[in-house]
Amino acid sequence: MSDDQASGMFPPIVVMGVSGSGKSSVGALLAQYLEVPFVDGDDLHSAADIASMAAGHPLDDAAREPWLDRCADWLAEHRATGAVLPCSALRRSYRDRIRRGCPTAEFVHLVGSRDLIASRMVDRTDHFMPVELLESQFETLEPLEADERGIEITIDRPVTAIVERIVEQLIP
Repeated sequence: MSDDQASGMFPPIVVMGVSGSGKSSVGALLAQYLEVPFVDGDDLHSAADIASMAAGHPLDDAAREPWLDRCADWLAEHRATGAVLPCSALRRSYRDRIRRGCPTAEFVHLVGSRDLIASRMVDRTDHFMPVELLESQFETLEPLEADERGIEITIDRPVTAIVERIVEQLIP
């Protein structure tokens, strides 16, 4: 790690993608590697939102906006040190809302096939999001656009290799 990196010269990073893409695992390891604060965006959802999703109901935009604001606020609080926050951020408008609260945020979009992600979701037992909502996530997904700060990373390798690729591509 360079001296700048050791002194916390990282932008706030949002690890984005559909449920089951590995946002939490990749984000936690990335934060550990960069030695910056980490919070899982799922932990910023309200109890009512979690219950709704656990029951198989995707959130509408009105329910999602306060959560996106909480994500942006947390990132902004850590602007000086850098931070990592996994958050689906599936639509451009959601990412724009996060950027309004934290303009320096950069996005890492974890990309994988429906089959791979569905198999991962079926195998996990400790998450509220049912595999039945995966299709709605893909339908909602708007990949990063050319004018957005961020990168796409495929998830067809181990988490450590994914984090290494993120660091190589995103961190100067």
